[in-house]
Amino acid sequence: MFKVAVIGASGLLGRAVVRELAAATPWQVVPTAFRHGGPQQTVLDVRDAQAVNAFVECEAPDAIVLAAAERRPDICEHDPAAARALNVDAVRSIATAARQRGAWVLSISTDYVFDGTQAPYRAGDTPNPLNAYGHSKLEGERALIEASDNALVLRLPLLYGPIVGWHESAVTSLVPAIIASAQPGAQAAPMDAWATRYPTFTPDVAFVIRELLLRCADGEPVRGVAQWSGDEPMTKHDIAVQLAQALGVEARLLAQPTPTDATPRPRDCHLDSGRLEALGMGRRTPFDVAIRAVLDAFMQNPQNGEPNA
Repeated sequence: MFKVAVIGASGLLGRAVVRELAAATPWQVVPTAFRHGGPQQTVLDVRDAQAVNAFVECEAPDAIVLAAAERRPDICEHDPAAARALNVDAVRSIATAARQRGAWVLSISTDYVFDGTQAPYRAGDTPNPLNAYGHSKLEGERALIEASDNALVLRLPLLYGPIVGWHESAVTSLVPAIIASAQPGAQAAPMDAWATRYPTFTPDVAFVIRELLLRCADGEPVRGVAQWSGDEPMTKHDIAVQLAQALGVEARLLAQPTPTDATPRPRDCHLDSGRLEALGMGRRTPFDVAIRAVLDAFMQNPQNGEPNA
């Protein structure tokens, strides 16, 4: 039976991948988590090369989906060594172990490898990251390709999906400020109206990853670099407006026309998804539909937050 290891299965994207594979395939799925594994999760610190080697040797997966990373730009900026340990060194260790096993590896990267000045970006366009996060993810891409010739970098933009806490996504993390702004006498919540993002639903990404794994299982793995993105351009202010509508609150929002983040961020890194679309892959759930499912599920059950969307 085809066997898939999902590394970082307790995170926003990892959970969606495990959920998709469990629902739609007969494969054996081995999920891992850092420190606190669930009843069916293996605890694995991907920064420990010996532990990674032992895990891959023991489980002998046919494919590995690497969804573990340091994704917070501000954290990467303040502690680039810690970011490198997760985003570069761990990728290299996993790719090396996978090569010895003969396993295909899919590693998640980001639109932040680009500087945001010449969107849309094709997979083969020259990267030029603006911050430590983007630099670490670009180095991780190169580490993957150098360590294995049977691997795929999958670049993704801003993700949102079923959550276990508002903080899990830069989309849902806006909710507390939106709700607070609707209280009597509250000040308007400032929201960036400068940078354009393309929010992408994690169950849609999981669907794409399952399609990629199907090709791998059929002996036709996709290698190199590919990209997937939602197709609705939105600023943080646009996202906040839709969140307020979905929440049913009269939010007071203040559009900020210039960047205010301490860590530099690109203005528009729209990823061209043409390579995967040409292979007949992909699914895009409209933002308004998806975000209502996410919010409804979390508000009804904050301990779970997993909608059926």
